[in-house]
Parts: sequence; C-alpha cells; structure tokens
Amino acid sequence: MSAIEVEPPRLYPSRPFLAVSIAVFRAGKVLMATRTRAPFINAFSLPGGLVETGETLAEAALRELREEVDVEARVIAFNRHVESIERDDAGGIKRHFVIASFIGEWIAGEGTPGLEAGEVVWVEPSQLSRLHCTPHTAEVVAGAASVLQSGRFNLPESGVSL
Repeated sequence: MSAIEVEPPRLYPSRPFLAVSIAVFRAGKVLMATRTRAPFINAFSLPGGLVETGETLAEAALRELREEVDVEARVIAFNRHVESIERDDAGGIKRHFVIASFIGEWIAGEGTPGLEAGEVVWVEPSQLSRLHCTPHTAEVVAGAASVLQSGRFNLPESGVSL
C-alpha cells in the first residue's frame, strides 16, 4: 500500500473482508505464529491476511506467508473457508472476515518473527491443544493435516477472468 492509500476501517465494516490463511507443513509439523495485532494478540494462528486487489487467493496466501514470517511454500490444496463474525453488545457487526484457508508445502525459511508475527514455531498438529490459538485454528489445522494425509489435493483453478 502506498502512503496516500487509506486502509478501510476493519471495525464496523460495511461489508465482509476477504482474507486468506495457509497451513504450511514441513516434516509433519505445521507453522504457527503469534499475532501482534488485535484481535487475539499473542494467540497462535496461521500466517495470513487480507487479499489485495488483483491477487488470486493462493497468491495472497503466499504473499502473506513471505511478509509475515519469511517462509516460502507451494500451495498444494484448498482446505476450507472460515467465517469470523464478531458482534458487539448491541448486536451490531463489529468485525466480519471470510477466510479462505490453504495447505502449503514448505520450500525454504525457518520462520522469522516480524511486525505481524511474534513467536514462530513448527508444531505437531496433535500438540496444537497445548498452544493458546485463535478461534477455529485447531479445526482448520486438523482438516489440513487430514487432507495432507489423504493425498487428495483439491486446488481450484485460479486467475480465471470473466
């Protein structure tokens, strides 16, 4: 984003935000990082963030992975989507994200903390319950591990223009 662009407010949005995450696996372990921004500061989550105009979902997932933790991966499958809707006490929509989650195969990088990622760890999916994670993270990782184990990868076509 250039200095003159203004990011739309993420609180009380007029529409949902489209975001991505990616569960990157290396030697049976998944990459996790703590969040440095609200909501869920210091909770472990998958690398990810908002999709930028002109990006495919898979491109956005790989860009966020590089930007947040300096890891390179190859997208091998679409995992699932998560709808994250937070209401305030009056019932208004405080936050609304639709998150497309992918599965990635590690290529390079150990994982480096940065502005958006605090602690970075590689963890066995079965040990995820020992970490304080953001909502839905454990089931997203479990689903990704299951897809990975099955060997049935479902990566939809991307970049199709109408």
